[in-house]
Amino acid sequence: MHTNTFDERLVALKAEYNTLIDRSNIPVRQAGNGIFRRYRFPVLTAEHTPLFWRYDVDPHTNPFLLERMAVNATFNAGALKLNGVYCLVVRVEGADRKSFFALAESPNGVDHFVFKDYPILLDQTDEADVNVYDMRLTAHEDGWIYGIFCTERKDPSAPRGDTSSATAAAGIVRTKDLKVWERLHDLKTKSLQQRNVVLHPEFVQGKYLLYTRPQDGFIETGSGGGICTALSDSMNPAVITDETILDEKVYHTIKEVKNGAGTVPIKTPHGWLHIAHGVRNTAAGLRYVIYAFMTALENPRTVTAAPGGYLIAPRGRERVGDVSNVVFSNGAIADEDGRLLIYYASADTRLHVAESSIERLVDYCFNTPADPLTSQASVQQRIALIQKNLRRG
Repeated sequence: MHTNTFDERLVALKAEYNTLIDRSNIPVRQAGNGIFRRYRFPVLTAEHTPLFWRYDVDPHTNPFLLERMAVNATFNAGALKLNGVYCLVVRVEGADRKSFFALAESPNGVDHFVFKDYPILLDQTDEADVNVYDMRLTAHEDGWIYGIFCTERKDPSAPRGDTSSATAAAGIVRTKDLKVWERLHDLKTKSLQQRNVVLHPEFVQGKYLLYTRPQDGFIETGSGGGICTALSDSMNPAVITDETILDEKVYHTIKEVKNGAGTVPIKTPHGWLHIAHGVRNTAAGLRYVIYAFMTALENPRTVTAAPGGYLIAPRGRERVGDVSNVVFSNGAIADEDGRLLIYYASADTRLHVAESSIERLVDYCFNTPADPLTSQASVQQRIALIQKNLRRG
């Protein structure tokens, strides 16, 4: 095995890293579906994390310049534009399977993302986290930026010898600047477990509106029927007593097994744009896709448009990774000019961006046919489209 000297290897590592960080991203040159466009490269991968997170660069303690603390994946990022900077709070997973959060920033939202020097060190509640992941960032009208994430802990009721059973709850932090984070109490609900909790950015009826996904177990939703809404008087502590179904899971659809809120709802002149995820079973296991729907501007607890099918599904290399056949989004940024950037992870491994606009997504939601729920009705919808197009010659 050829071995470079410490200095030669360090120079080579830095060159590779700088080439990656400095690489420009370009849209995929395809006509596409007209709804959004993909970019050629992921915006973040494990290799984007700083070298000094992974290597001990002291030749005395690491003479072979070996990777001491490997990073396995970067994915499922909350997103926010702050002071003109595109900010992602990324789920970073180490080789030890422990996930943590880290802030990465970009000047344009599609490339040149650079991680801040240090990952985010969360304070603990009375019950310490074992693992944390998938933070949603809400700039609320109360002046705080809230981060709601999944906190995972070992299931205390698991039988002796069971080292895989876990419980999921919604952890909450808040900040003004994405630098100093205040840990609040976990969300309190009647549900046994919670995942995919998102905070609405405005007060509703003078209260905080949360989108929840109650479930009976860590993986299976059980009696949990889909994406729910709930109101809380406060975020410190956040307590909800009633959860009402907003978008239910439905047999033989893209959200047959389960669904969950994804990004923070985006305010448009025509209502609130929601980007969520749906899960169905296949012979190869669960398949995660991203879909969209709209709710009323004055009453975001009422669905006004629900196009059938998925918005984004894994394609090509996106299918391959730690958890294959999965795309997942928990962060999007809407620019002042209407450009919309949807950050989505593929295969629980890397992070991509899809570019669209508010105008296009609203058109997509209101003018795409809803899922008719049967094959015959689906064919009838398609025949109607064919007939309309053929009449035009």
